[in-house]
Amino acid sequence: MSCPISQFPLGTRAMLGQMLWLLLAVWMLAPVLSASPQVPTDPCYDEAGAPQRCIPEFVNAALGREVQASSTDPRQTHPAAFLTDASAAADRTCWRSETLTRTPLNVTLTLPLGKAFEVVYVSLHFCSARPDSAAVFKSQDHGRSWSPLRFFSSQCNRVYGRPSRAVGQAPAQASLGSIVPRGPEALCSEPPPRTGPLLAFSMQDGLPPGQDLDSSPVLQDWVTATDIRVVLTRPVGPRATEGGVVAPYVYSVGELQVGGRCKCNGHASRCVVDTQGRLVCDCRHGTEGPDCERCKPFYCDRPWQRATAHEAHACLACSCNGHARRCRFNMELYRLSGRRSGGVCLNCRHNTAGRHCHYCREGFYRDQTRVLSHRRACKACDCHPVGAAGKTCNQTTGQCPCKDGVTGLTCNRCAPGFQQSRSPVAPCVKIPAMVPTGVTSTVAPEDCDSHCKPARGSYRINLKKYCGKDYAVQVAVGAAEAVGSWTRFSVAVVSVYKSREERARRGESVLWVPARDLACRCPRVHPGHSYLILGGTAPGTGVGE
Repeated sequence: MSCPISQFPLGTRAMLGQMLWLLLAVWMLAPVLSASPQVPTDPCYDEAGAPQRCIPEFVNAALGREVQASSTDPRQTHPAAFLTDASAAADRTCWRSETLTRTPLNVTLTLPLGKAFEVVYVSLHFCSARPDSAAVFKSQDHGRSWSPLRFFSSQCNRVYGRPSRAVGQAPAQASLGSIVPRGPEALCSEPPPRTGPLLAFSMQDGLPPGQDLDSSPVLQDWVTATDIRVVLTRPVGPRATEGGVVAPYVYSVGELQVGGRCKCNGHASRCVVDTQGRLVCDCRHGTEGPDCERCKPFYCDRPWQRATAHEAHACLACSCNGHARRCRFNMELYRLSGRRSGGVCLNCRHNTAGRHCHYCREGFYRDQTRVLSHRRACKACDCHPVGAAGKTCNQTTGQCPCKDGVTGLTCNRCAPGFQQSRSPVAPCVKIPAMVPTGVTSTVAPEDCDSHCKPARGSYRINLKKYCGKDYAVQVAVGAAEAVGSWTRFSVAVVSVYKSREERARRGESVLWVPARDLACRCPRVHPGHSYLILGGTAPGTGVGE
């Protein structure tokens, strides 16, 4: 059931009114508050982040640039700076040459653009009578050389040695043996009568229709200019008398315009001034240079190309898995890959090797617990210098190539059935078969009590006696052979615990035991068993167990 506001008390009605105004304000501000701020997008990339062709905005490249005039009014009231200032048509400022009274009546205006531009048109707006003859030239190397762009004259053949040809008129049929130009050429035509003080032309004048700038290197070269030069050669007026004297004449131009775009080859959307004060392209797509005319040092997986409306031709970074900072381009590899990849990584780091730094160099193997791009993706093989047959291990498991009889991941121990030798060529040799040999003795068992007393059970030695011995070794006893009154045992020294004058070494050796001692079991020696032998260099100082 609804209730009118008038039925509420006065204080309540005031509070309800304030709440209604607050709700109305929130409702009106909701679209503004919900609208997220627009993040500026890069014209060189689409919404998905893929590269696309981008071009700088169309500008008057002459605006604010300094013009060099070969002749200027000496009173300095009409300087060459007036040619490129931003004065309006109603309040136009004009450059004026000095008063010319003798031939030749040539005046040159040179305009440096600061960098390469792709020129669309050139125009001059005269404050005085438009000259009868004028020539426009361009430079592509900052004024070191010049080539013609356009000629204007009522007498093209006499003044410039060129046939007069109107815009849109096809060239005359070439005679047999004459040279036919294959690209754009500078036209010479009479200044249009209906343009008043304006003298202008388009860079496409005289070109066949339908030519595409992106697909024509010749057309790209034709429209590219770093400097523009205008030569005013023949004013409108009376001809010169004898001695070259003419009526006083002054050239006066209000504005010089060069319409075009900063040349960036489709890889930049603007031009900026760098730290050295030079005008350069703000390059994208992995390119660099004043005109984005080359790939960056690490972006050479494919050759540089100018961007087109259909393909950005962005320079691609070399695939080095993060282990190299430099690479080079190889055309042969690029062709073999189907024109997809031609980069070769240089100076692979982090113990990697290969064209893409994609495997471990000699002496290292892949750590499968880390990704390939990790700084420690390759581990040292650490192959034993004696036990291994080489320094290269298995790239997957890290297993070193072991010599015969050697085992272990790094080939650091003898395999079962082998024992260590003294040879670095064959560090592990096969243990000889334990073939017991009968041992005879002339000592009767009843004489053993007077000869020696065999130890019963374990034999222990205190530290004092141990320190008094010259050597302590552990041996594995092999076959036994009776030699006269002695028994010769083939043994393998397993461990050397102590050695003084004559350094004991591990490996194969021989143990001589008197046959009488062996018969009386002092000591007890059995082939196939291991014993700890302590002894000295003097006779009678040995103890065995």
